[in-house]
Amino acid sequence: MPINLLSATECKNATSNGATIRKLSDGDGLYLWVYLNGRKYWRMRYWQVGMEKSLSVGVYPKVSLSDARKKRSEVCGQLQADLDPSAERKSVSLRKKLSAENSFETVAREWYTKQLHTWVEHHASDVKRRLERNIFPTLGKRPIADIEAAELLQTIRKIEVRGAHDLAHRVLQVCGQVFRYGIATGRCTRNLSTDLRGALTPHKKQHQAAVRPGELPDLLRAIAKYDVTGGKQTRLALQLLAHTFVRTNELIGAEWVEFDLKHALWIIPASRMKMRAEHAVPLSRQALVMLDELKEISSGSRFVFPGRNRDKPISNNTMLFALYRLGYKGKMTGHGFRAVASTILNETGFNPDVIERQLAHCERNEIRGAYNRAEYLPERKRMMQKWADRLEKLEAGADVIPMTGRA
Repeated sequence: MPINLLSATECKNATSNGATIRKLSDGDGLYLWVYLNGRKYWRMRYWQVGMEKSLSVGVYPKVSLSDARKKRSEVCGQLQADLDPSAERKSVSLRKKLSAENSFETVAREWYTKQLHTWVEHHASDVKRRLERNIFPTLGKRPIADIEAAELLQTIRKIEVRGAHDLAHRVLQVCGQVFRYGIATGRCTRNLSTDLRGALTPHKKQHQAAVRPGELPDLLRAIAKYDVTGGKQTRLALQLLAHTFVRTNELIGAEWVEFDLKHALWIIPASRMKMRAEHAVPLSRQALVMLDELKEISSGSRFVFPGRNRDKPISNNTMLFALYRLGYKGKMTGHGFRAVASTILNETGFNPDVIERQLAHCERNEIRGAYNRAEYLPERKRMMQKWADRLEKLEAGADVIPMTGRA
């Protein structure tokens, strides 16, 4: 055991006595270096292969006398094991750095950044929130290669305990994408999400509510009278949604600059589309009339559907709550207009590829690249006008001659 030459009081009261550096020994190579400016540092001198070396032990008083002696014991133990304390320290530092660089959170955020340009804003926000709330608190700092399937399952099951079974499956799916990225970048060798297949509570996906085709006329007539209980802008939003069957967030975020009214086209930029590809929506005669009314209501705002703050669009819930007030809670949603249009158009003989393209369901692939916004455009223009004519007649209660996909 080393001879303890220093006391806690001596360390506290030590000065350099006017010297630039004063070195106070505690034995076995441990010294307290006291500088002229009053700062104090612990250092350890040791000999290896006939060479004298020095190692920083810490700053006093953050590292106390007792702490310094413990570190001295560690260094002595390494020397007895024929290890170089300086090299061991560098190795530990490197491992910590690599561990931080290869942590699940670091890999996940790197993957997220790579994917960000392919996602619409709300989806990117969902992915980030799911990781930050459900995974990072427990697994974020763990090296991705060291995580075991049981650890991941335990973390995901905390989501299930909350009754959020659909979210649990979605979070596991995101984790699987992170692990695949980790494999591709050499940070891990296994995708643990595949090991957990069948381990979560099965969840039956619930489709968003939509009226049946036979119920559409009553819905259209109820919307047409919405001005009585609600606002004209909301009524027009619901009608335009029915006529264009775009996604709700695509409609409420619409800006006037996106519309080519002369050519009856609405070009939704890629940044607002789910598939991150520009989308063309042919505008029927009826849709153009609605837009003319909305132009007056918007009062110079850049948004077609400005909210109370004219620099922001209406809320996501505006149309949903309007449907609630019309008595369609649990029966119809904004997304439901897409389902109804798809059902009727497919049943009346339109080309399925034309319908899918208008719904912007077409997937992109690495070989083909982004699809052409004008794909099937002449056919889509004819289809959208026929669809608008049908909705107009259904709302009026007139006998409707079945549509056909033929021009």
